[in-house]
Amino acid sequence: MSGSFGKVGVLYGGKSAEREVSLMSGAGVHEALCSRGVDAHLFDTGMRTLAELADEKFDRVFIALHGRYGEDGTLQGALELLGIPYTGSGPMASSLAMNKIMTKRIWLEAGLPTPGYAALVGEADLDAAIEKLGVPLIMKPPHEGSTLGIVKAQEVTDVPGAYREAAKFDDVILAEQFITGRELTIAILGAGETARALPLIEIVAPQGNYDYEHKYFSDDTQYLCPAPVSQEVAQHVADISVRAYQALGCEGWGRADVILDEQGRAWLLELNTSPGMTGHSLVPMAAKAVGMSYPDLCMHILADARCKVGHLTTQKS
Repeated sequence: MSGSFGKVGVLYGGKSAEREVSLMSGAGVHEALCSRGVDAHLFDTGMRTLAELADEKFDRVFIALHGRYGEDGTLQGALELLGIPYTGSGPMASSLAMNKIMTKRIWLEAGLPTPGYAALVGEADLDAAIEKLGVPLIMKPPHEGSTLGIVKAQEVTDVPGAYREAAKFDDVILAEQFITGRELTIAILGAGETARALPLIEIVAPQGNYDYEHKYFSDDTQYLCPAPVSQEVAQHVADISVRAYQALGCEGWGRADVILDEQGRAWLLELNTSPGMTGHSLVPMAAKAVGMSYPDLCMHILADARCKVGHLTTQKS
């Protein structure tokens, strides 16, 4: 089967603030694919051009990029134009999921539970956000991942500083209602009606601070898989997460982040369309819980690689 994939590019690195994580993800994916006999080659999109990508004549690519210019639909659009099959979601779903504000709008339209929010274009919007959401609240740059730029404002006096910190990463800032509860995450594989959830994971970080350091480098964070919740809660989280994934039009694979509040209600926070694949990453952990090794997971994702735009027209011609 590995030979049928042809020449495979593992796109990693990139130009986003998550470059360091992507370098680790890509190296892991490359090693896994090579171990299964795939003719895989690393390609750093932050150091090389699209012209060079075209010259490589890859038969398909595995996207191991995180953040802007890799996970946000821009690269996916370029791959469509180049006619190179790729892993994960298409340009539209990638763009929507990367924008946390647009994600919320779609989820709310679909009747899915997500914390209240306000979109802030300047400090003049802060008073209205405080009145709407109360404190504590969370400030997030809507186009960043890996918890970059996310700041909690505990008191009203903290809000301007939290906004300014998040504004270092984005022009429009997402202010979000703070939900106290347990941090959960759930990986999803497939597309459309065939999309399925992997076992739920609970994240227990020191002092509840699941920041960039604790996410990728610290061994102090605990990951409980499957999460110690009732079967009913686990099924409910899986159901709303798959619906959230489908509402955005995602495919291939992804990971939804969820908060389970003190009353047992689940709230969707965001959806990652190109999750981490490092030694601390959560999708491989969930896959392992159902007997799927890291190389198995990489091969499964790679097997689903395709161009998404106009594929029905192409198939008919």
